[in-house]
Amino acid sequence: MSSPAMNPDPQDVAARHARYADSAIRAILDSTKTIALVGASANPARPSWIVLKYLLDRGYAVTPVNPGLAGQDLLGRKVAATLAEVQESLGGAPIDMVEIFRNSAAAGPLVDEALALDPLPRVIWMQLGVRDDEAAARAEARGVTVVMNRCPKIEYGRLSGEIGWTGVNSRILSARKPVLAKGGVQKLTIADRRTPRS
Repeated sequence: MSSPAMNPDPQDVAARHARYADSAIRAILDSTKTIALVGASANPARPSWIVLKYLLDRGYAVTPVNPGLAGQDLLGRKVAATLAEVQESLGGAPIDMVEIFRNSAAAGPLVDEALALDPLPRVIWMQLGVRDDEAAARAEARGVTVVMNRCPKIEYGRLSGEIGWTGVNSRILSARKPVLAKGGVQKLTIADRRTPRS
């Protein structure tokens, strides 16, 4: 996926981020616990609200970030104004994933805001249609994993098999049954079905 040792040249970054291995996406989603969702909306018709709800329902500790809604309650979570505020609410622990739900023009400054945190976040994830190769190169040079132009809700649904319920091809073939998540009839985990279960 991305590593600080890789060349930060934006052209190389573009080539590296053209495609992601399922195993890399699964590893990110498996190891992520805390998410700062930048660009959260209070409107249930907005994609950022839908993704926020989905990730919360899958057990992630998601903090919505939106200066215009700061201090308000959104799906049972207090909205933060900045990434620094999110990190402070975690007791100074690193944010596992900063998800950027803003346009590409806003991505660069948001990546820089994430790179100003100490400790750094593990992952910066830019939503569908959001891409900034130069910002990605800056983050990778600091050892932060970057995902661009992908949606964690879609990737989780694809890897778990949930997305197949709507007739979408998940590109995952397995004779093994998916693993149901706790507390949900229509929730699956992203456990890899290709490896034997113990």
